[in-house]
Amino acid sequence: MVVVAVQSGSASATADREAGATAVSLSGAQRATAIAQAQSGAAATAKALGLGSSEALVVRDVIRDADGTVHTRYERTYAGLPVLGGDLVVHQKKDGSRKTTRATNAKITVASTFAAKAAPKNARKVVWAANGTPTLAWEAVTTGTSHDGTPSELHTITDARTGKVLHSYDAIFTGTGTSQYSGSVSLGTVKNGSLYELTDAGRGGHKTYDLNGGTNGTGTLFTDADDAWGDGTAGSRQTAAVDAAYGAGVTWDFYKNELGRLGIRGDGVGAYSRVHYGNAYVNAFWSDQCFCMTYGDGAGNAKPLTSLDVAGHEMTHGLTASTAGLRYSRESGGLNEATSDILGTSVEFYAANSADQGDYLIGEKIDIRGNGTPLRYMDKPSRDGNSADYWSKTLGRLDVHYSSGPANHFFYLLSEGSGAKTINGVSYNSPTYDGSSVTGIGRVKAYKIWYKALATYMTSSTDYAGARVATLKAAGDLYGSGSTEYAAVAAAWTAVNVK
Repeated sequence: MVVVAVQSGSASATADREAGATAVSLSGAQRATAIAQAQSGAAATAKALGLGSSEALVVRDVIRDADGTVHTRYERTYAGLPVLGGDLVVHQKKDGSRKTTRATNAKITVASTFAAKAAPKNARKVVWAANGTPTLAWEAVTTGTSHDGTPSELHTITDARTGKVLHSYDAIFTGTGTSQYSGSVSLGTVKNGSLYELTDAGRGGHKTYDLNGGTNGTGTLFTDADDAWGDGTAGSRQTAAVDAAYGAGVTWDFYKNELGRLGIRGDGVGAYSRVHYGNAYVNAFWSDQCFCMTYGDGAGNAKPLTSLDVAGHEMTHGLTASTAGLRYSRESGGLNEATSDILGTSVEFYAANSADQGDYLIGEKIDIRGNGTPLRYMDKPSRDGNSADYWSKTLGRLDVHYSSGPANHFFYLLSEGSGAKTINGVSYNSPTYDGSSVTGIGRVKAYKIWYKALATYMTSSTDYAGARVATLKAAGDLYGSGSTEYAAVAAAWTAVNVK
């Protein structure tokens, strides 16, 4: 399908529409006030939505658009119990009219809150509403270590009546994957006495710590006598810290300047980074529990996984947890991973760093395979030997890093279009499911559409069909439902077999 839709209205009208639907950046205090105000009216909102008398709403986030529209994200409780998969977003326009996006349309009710099966160790009682009929359940968290040394926070949800496992997922979001990778860079530091600390006061107080081979705790805050950090090689312990701090800073700036968001949670608070995790640990991961990024030093402790796109990828797992909360399994898990690839790639382009130019390759700097190839390819995901190029009904059976393929492919097509081209010296040749031609709308518009869909229309249970709906709504908000951008979103999804 060739994108042939004509932009409706004038260029200035399009600019006005985009500005009106763009999120207004709120300070931490303003966001806290908005959340408090929404919570004070939560009972009335629940009644207006027709929720049952045993249900209550808990505000998780508030996003305001320039045109006065307010998007309020809620978690639900039932008889005081958390409802997993019951999240919803209320979209209220300035004139008071409202629409609602729900993770489930099922009525939230259980026959009894009495559990026939005893609670597993360290479990909490919940209502599981993510699939089918809401069920009284136990949610247990088991911590441990996976085969590659990554810590594990396995959440297991079991039926409180029968003991049957209903769902499980790991809450550690992994990215496989002086400055070693980005050349000479500027860092935010503070002076404390005679030493400088690797603390970025201008970006939420982000700190960078040295775990020194450990796998627990915070480690030691990096300090330096002359404020000149690292030497560009893995031989200096500071080098990995420079890359991690730089990646966190660029990601903060991208979120703020491009997406209108102050930090991962939108509250102006920076996460922190830990480097030199374990011994020759070939991975990096985000944890909501510590609100931090952690990086290993790679094979032979020679290739720390601190490249810019990996840093952006990991921080974006935190962003997803703070917004849509996409469950880390099946199709929603693939969309979770794709979101990190999409915005991590966008961070890399945004940086405009000549030592690490933007590309649609994931983890190309860290050489995790040892043969110079990247982890993933967005123009044709199957080039990695595992990822899917297109949606199919079996997609959800893949590991989430591979079921991310169709969404990554969608983003590339939406940004750049199909066919062969060279960008920043890298050659791409993106196919389509049905042999159609797709014309891109540019990367900036593409990532603004994806972020708005994530922050305002996706929920914990969104699958690929839901992602198509969410991004079309976002494109309509930003550019108009008769716009070239809206038509391009539809065409790009069709090109990856999401119809």
